[in-house]
Amino acid sequence: MSQDQTSPSGPDLAQGVALADLVDGKLVGHVGDQEVLLVQTASQIFAVDAHCTHYHAPLADGLVVGDSIRCPWHHACFDLRSGEASCAPAFGSLSVWQVERQGDRVVVRSKASPPPLKRAMRSDAPRQIVIVGGGAAGFAAAEMLRRQQYDGSIVMISAEAALPVDRPNLSKDYLAGNAPEDWLPLRSEDFYHDQTIDLRMHAEVGAIDLRKQQVAVLGGDPVGFDRLLLATGAEPVRLQIPGANQPRVHTLRSLADCRAIIDAASDARRALVIGASFIGLEVAASLRARDIEVHVVAPERRPMERVLGSEMGDFVRALHEEHGVIFHLEDTVASHEGGRATLRSGKVLDVDLVIAGVGVRPRVALAEQAGLTMDRGVAVDAYLQTSAPGVYAAGDIARWPDPHSGMNIRVEHWAVAERQGQVAAMNMLGQKKAFDAVPFFWSQHYDIPINYVGHAEQWDEIAIDGSIAGKDCLLRYKLGGRVVAVASIFRDLASLEAEWQMERAIQGAA
Repeated sequence: MSQDQTSPSGPDLAQGVALADLVDGKLVGHVGDQEVLLVQTASQIFAVDAHCTHYHAPLADGLVVGDSIRCPWHHACFDLRSGEASCAPAFGSLSVWQVERQGDRVVVRSKASPPPLKRAMRSDAPRQIVIVGGGAAGFAAAEMLRRQQYDGSIVMISAEAALPVDRPNLSKDYLAGNAPEDWLPLRSEDFYHDQTIDLRMHAEVGAIDLRKQQVAVLGGDPVGFDRLLLATGAEPVRLQIPGANQPRVHTLRSLADCRAIIDAASDARRALVIGASFIGLEVAASLRARDIEVHVVAPERRPMERVLGSEMGDFVRALHEEHGVIFHLEDTVASHEGGRATLRSGKVLDVDLVIAGVGVRPRVALAEQAGLTMDRGVAVDAYLQTSAPGVYAAGDIARWPDPHSGMNIRVEHWAVAERQGQVAAMNMLGQKKAFDAVPFFWSQHYDIPINYVGHAEQWDEIAIDGSIAGKDCLLRYKLGGRVVAVASIFRDLASLEAEWQMERAIQGAA
């Protein structure tokens, strides 16, 4: 994650540029000290801020689709007319600039006033919406409700001690010590106050009464709702071994978890990461950035083979070994006592810090207690509505009919949770919008990003374009000749194009 500001590049757009100077319909220039991106579409020429509002990615490297542009790093989407962030993980809008045509030249001098949003509420709009959960989906839903000009009551109940945060950063730059804590909140406390979102932290919902349309808050009064969104997320799977409850054994999910690991890492020389998942290996990379010796124990033969395949799994292992990580694969931890971890193989590791990354499980107890239909998660329809009218679910707990894979799936991806929260918000307002976004996630290992679009629980072919070892590749996971997922390293535009092709395939079939 980088938010370094550099001197503006490119020509001075206030002096004008020739249309012929645009390359593939795009050109980065500046107005004063602000970088501005010119984009020529089939309809007109637009000028917007040159960087994504999420992690400051260069939008010139992104994909233009109609009158929108998609971020090359994490696939956020922006409307070129209004600058609105129309698709997570970005929420801040881009500034839109006035474009003047002077023959075959384009001049940009000043910002334009964004067109007013005209989103009329239906007469049957709910009076009070309750969101249970303070993570990605819950935040995105609350933010979208206000963006849709919903003026009713929003109560957001979070068991967390902190404001909704950018959770992916907890295993990446923040844990590595490369990002300040003030980068973490998705929005400041003032946002919730200004948007009249009643965010109740340190609060836990004990039960849901569907008949009375109330949620029972432990230690507080019940809260009524006209619409309810369950966005309770997931919780780490706890180790079931002797010594699992010792003070220096950690899991990573919340900001408090991350702070505890950072505190423990301050005087640690050797760490044990249990599990070779994306999160586990991101943690390993972050601890190596703190000059801590890292051992990774996992039962599989190669890391992440189940998701990425054998060749990418071998690459990930080699990448971490180049940075000093020591793997103990096809092995498990049998016990941990007094700083000594004993493996099933008989190996003994003396460690100062243990992080268990053996997976998460969806927090579905409230949904089960309320009698909602379950399907290895909370079953929802294409509009993210549960079996109870007016009750929706989004994020890690939701299992939805995915039009791309043709299966009911549940995924634990940050961007998916945010996008589901946005769609659930619109549907709670009666808009009847199907959730058909292509699943997407990203993972960072040292300076190597891995992007993944689609969902492949199985495949019968992996077509590799480029070189995995050369860190420049696109992998297409195919089943019966059809591309079901794509993974890439430094092929940002190709990743966006693959995502768009999957979307078009569904649109064509509709």
